Amino acid sequence: MIFKEFGNKNNKAIIFLHGGGLSWWTWKTQIDMLQNDYFVVAPIIDGHGEDGHNSFATIQNSAQNVINYIKENCNGKVFAICGLSLGAQMLVEILSKECDITENVIIESALVCPSSKISIKLTTLILSLSYGLIKKRWFAKLQAKQLKLPQTLFENYYEDTIKITKETLINFIKSNQEYSIPDTLRNTKSKTLILVGEKELPVMKKSAKLLNDTINGSNLKIIKNSAHGEISLSYPDKYLDLLINFFKNNCC
Repeated sequence: MIFKEFGNKNNKAIIFLHGGGLSWWTWKTQIDMLQNDYFVVAPIIDGHGEDGHNSFATIQNSAQNVINYIKENCNGKVFAICGLSLGAQMLVEILSKECDITENVIIESALVCPSSKISIKLTTLILSLSYGLIKKRWFAKLQAKQLKLPQTLFENYYEDTIKITKETLINFIKSNQEYSIPDTLRNTKSKTLILVGEKELPVMKKSAKLLNDTINGSNLKIIKNSAHGEISLSYPDKYLDLLINFFKNNCC
């Protein structure tokens, strides 16, 4: 895992965890706006982008890499951690392993209701057979559109997508679909904001509610007219407003 660092290390630290198939650059607007006041860290999840030569193994393994970084570089605790999709699942796992590792948390579009074993096997088979498509520019454009990525980020997306190995792709999709909330999540002491899009699949809304019910004192906000991950990817300014307001008031 590669850790991109921005700003003064003496400032409060904020970590941004990107979604599956993406990379640190999805947080560039947030980084640019925050790095003067915070020490901002944007990891590149195992097997993604510049770290494509390594393979993604599991959400648990990647979460531990982030925990190790915080212990080695941030005295064991940071001001905030924000995660999207796969990154949000990693964040849930981090909170489950270390109840006092961060003061503030923003969990966006985290799937925590596992798919059936048959569904996972079918998805894995389809990915294995269709892997070659991710190298095609036309297919990448379709995927970027579905992900609600701004056009300005497409070249970053395509350049990094073709670096993802078949092993990494299958592993992170499989881990994503298998993931469920560890019992220890309810022990977290972090002030938590949970985000989910109004247009997301029912299972994503169910996951958001389950997280809200599990994390004591957490806040759940449903983003109107928003699809999966759209608030942070397509409207980073609005995401920043939510983030800053949450930091100030610990509510949405």
